[in-house]
Amino acid sequence: MVKLDILAFGAHPDDVEIGMGATLAKYVEAGYRVGICDLTKAELSSNGTVELRQKEAKRAGEILGLTTRIQLTLPDRGLKVITKEQLAEVVSIIRTYKPAVVFAPFPIDRHPDHGACTDIVKEACFNAGIKRYQCADDLHAFRPDALHFYFINGYEHPDFVIDVTHFIEKKKQALLAYESQFVKTSDSIDTPLTNDYITVVDSRERLFGKEVGVTYAEGFKTMKPIIVSNLFAGGESNR
Repeated sequence: MVKLDILAFGAHPDDVEIGMGATLAKYVEAGYRVGICDLTKAELSSNGTVELRQKEAKRAGEILGLTTRIQLTLPDRGLKVITKEQLAEVVSIIRTYKPAVVFAPFPIDRHPDHGACTDIVKEACFNAGIKRYQCADDLHAFRPDALHFYFINGYEHPDFVIDVTHFIEKKKQALLAYESQFVKTSDSIDTPLTNDYITVVDSRERLFGKEVGVTYAEGFKTMKPIIVSNLFAGGESNR
């Protein structure tokens, strides 16, 4: 199994793309191995079908250039009450792919599954590093170096941002791959996603960029402070 540099978790296919699709594309182009793990198949979504959403997720992953996309089958709208076995499955993913950096949704969000996803990922990251914690594949203990949080619907002042000016179009392409979610049709149900949602995301990333003097940036919150090795680097380490 290929070791990943970055592994981003989402409750549903499209969560990660909304929050940090451009960042993933940027690190892919730089040669890093990047993956997404979707905890559910979004089987309760108002629009589209599970089968269509899977095809859209595959296409979005191809656009971003992912090394791998992992699909689990935890229950949509049931993430707050997962079993020990289901948590162990997430631990197994972390131990298998050994990501240096893990991302999850910022927990303050209008959709309860996003915060629940983060609770699961935090538990799994910690448990993955416990030698005597057993999961299905009896893999060796491993704990990622860092856990950061990306924004989906919520907005907070970020702890750090990444300049994604040259990758914002690729992010939009990945989001548009989810036509069933973001494109309003005569058959679709009206949801926040069908009402110019991508335009709102674009505006948020433009605002984050404006704060640091670039055109577009994606913002993140952290579990712990980030070390700045050079006060005179001009923030380049975060771009």
